Amino acid sequence: MAEVIKNRYEFTILFDVENGNPNGDPDAGNMPRIDPETGYGIVTDVCLKRKIRNCIETLCEDKEGYKIYIKDGVPLNDSDNTAYIALGTDEKKIKELKKDDPEIDKKICQFMCKNFFDIRTFGAVMTTFVKAALNCGQVRGPVQLGFARSIDPIVTQEVTITRVAITTKKDAENKSTEMGRKYIVPYALYRVDGYISANLARKVTGFSEDDLTLLWQSIINMFEYDRSAARGNMAVRELIVFKHASELGNAPAYKLFDTVSVKRKDGVVTARSYNDYEVEVAEEKLPEGVSCTRMI
Repeated sequence: MAEVIKNRYEFTILFDVENGNPNGDPDAGNMPRIDPETGYGIVTDVCLKRKIRNCIETLCEDKEGYKIYIKDGVPLNDSDNTAYIALGTDEKKIKELKKDDPEIDKKICQFMCKNFFDIRTFGAVMTTFVKAALNCGQVRGPVQLGFARSIDPIVTQEVTITRVAITTKKDAENKSTEMGRKYIVPYALYRVDGYISANLARKVTGFSEDDLTLLWQSIINMFEYDRSAARGNMAVRELIVFKHASELGNAPAYKLFDTVSVKRKDGVVTARSYNDYEVEVAEEKLPEGVSCTRMI
C-alpha cells in the first residue's frame, strides 16, 4: 500500500457546459439548477462526486482496493456485508464477537476504507441496516467539495424536440411525429473549490499518494468517459492545485482561493466559449509554505 499523504491541499476546478444540462433539479422539472436570487447556475457536490466515482470505476474496473461503494445497481447492504464475510462473521453473530473483540468495529471500518476508493476519499455513512445490527460505521473523508457556481448568471433555454418513432400503433394512425422538450444552458463556465485533509487521511481513511494521483486523473477526465446527450458538451478546463508544506496547512484556504481570478475578457458581453474568459493565479500573493500547480 502506498504511503499516506502528508500534505494538505486545496484545489479549484473550472469546467464548462455547452448546450447541455450539467445538473438537473428534480424539484423544478429537471431544469438546470439555479440560484433564484442571483441567477447563477449551481452544480451540487453530489453530482460531481458521482462523475469522479464513475471515472474511477472506468479506470480501475473493480481492481482490489479500488471498488466503489456508492454504485448504481448495487445495494449498500451487499457492500457492507463484504466486511463481515472477510472477518468471518455476520449480523447475527456480531454482538457476541464484539464482546470477545472490542476492536471489531475499528477493523470493520478499516476494511471498508482499504477496499473502497470512494470511502477512503469522500467518506461514507455505512449504518444501512434497519436494526443497525450490521453497522460498518461512519467515516469522514479527507476530500471534500463545495457546490459549483457559474462565473456569470446563466440563461436556461427550453428546446422543443421531435421524434419520428411513435410509441404505439394507435398513435401511429393519427400522427407521424411526437414532441418533447429538453432544457439546456447555451454556455456556462463553473467553478468549484475543494479541500484535502492530510490529517484525516492519516487518522481515519489512509488516503494515499497513489489515491491522490488517481483523484487528479479522475477529476481531469470526469466528463470524458461519461458523455450524455442531456449534458451536452462538458469539459474540465482548469485544475489548479495548492499544496501546503505541512499536514495541517500553512495558510487559510480562502487566501489561496482568492488568488484565482476568472473574468470575461474586455469587450465580451456574452460569453459563449472558454476563450471568452481570462483565468489568472496571483502566485506572488501566495503565503509562505504554499505552492501552486496548474495541472491543465
